[in-house]
Amino acid sequence: MATGKSYILDDQIGFVLRRVTQRHLAIFTDAIPEVTTTQFAALAKLAEMGPLSQNLLGRLTAMDAATIKGVVDRLRKQDLIETTADPDDRRRLTVSLTEAGRALFERVLPAAHAITARTLAPLSDEERQALQAILLKLA
Repeated sequence: MATGKSYILDDQIGFVLRRVTQRHLAIFTDAIPEVTTTQFAALAKLAEMGPLSQNLLGRLTAMDAATIKGVVDRLRKQDLIETTADPDDRRRLTVSLTEAGRALFERVLPAAHAITARTLAPLSDEERQALQAILLKLA
């Protein structure tokens, strides 16, 4: 039964965003195979801000509690981060980069910048700035 307006999948923002995300993830995985994009986000936020509670790290990287716990567990197994109990609240974990984590982050930082440039390569500088502004409004 037709509703008067057809639904074309290729015209839907969610579908387009998913395709763009898939392209970006492929570029990322090719350039930085050592960690996933969510693991890299955690490393980048820790490099930017220093030690953080696991909860705050999750909020700042847009990950729910279960996701950030998994990311922290996997990064800890790779010796890229360490966790310590907060002296004021033993239930709270503080997450920080290890020397190996900081070294990995610094080593792949040029690749991370190149990933962004490659993802945005089809756009002009003006289009890149406009896209960033629009996406930040939607975030």
